[in-house]
Amino acid sequence: MASRHRIGIIVGSLRKDSINRKVARSIAAFSADALECEFIEIGDLPLYNEDDEANPSAAVTAFRERAGRVDGILFVTPEYNRGVPGLLKNAIDVGSRPYGKSVWDKKPAAVITVSPGAIGGFGANHHLRQYCVFLNMPMMQQPEAYLGQVKPDSFDADGRLKDGPLKDLVTSLSDAFADWVDLILRGRQLIAEDAAHGGNN
Repeated sequence: MASRHRIGIIVGSLRKDSINRKVARSIAAFSADALECEFIEIGDLPLYNEDDEANPSAAVTAFRERAGRVDGILFVTPEYNRGVPGLLKNAIDVGSRPYGKSVWDKKPAAVITVSPGAIGGFGANHHLRQYCVFLNMPMMQQPEAYLGQVKPDSFDADGRLKDGPLKDLVTSLSDAFADWVDLILRGRQLIAEDAAHGGNN
């Protein structure tokens, strides 16, 4: 892979010891050679209200600017009641507005759901995938990432995944996402170059 792309990581949990955030930190560490990862925080966003668009808050403006300047988005989230946590859905709504200026448009994306339960956040994963279809975000389809049975003792003292099958799986996921982002962005570049030369290549 030729380029090191900038990726925004959005975590759908506010809990201090969130296993989702620990997995996200592990991904940022494991993929440092291929991806420049930055966390885009969503906990201070107000609930979306179209009436506020005339004078958006500083938190909303900063969030849209940060999400708008990255090359791709990685969502790492738990599942609440078989769906996406409310704060994550709110962040998606905030970023999608005002109409015609969505920060999500055309950004390659991936979803990783993490849970101590057996099914690994399957419901939230697929809800989020549906949102991304409407938001025009090219979604990495494989490998799918439902990380179940993730416990506090899956991590070391620094909050990163310990050596073992789960770490190997997460590393393979981060590598696949790096390749996916590069594929989408290089493809667009080739199309643009071809168009610039009259489409005769």
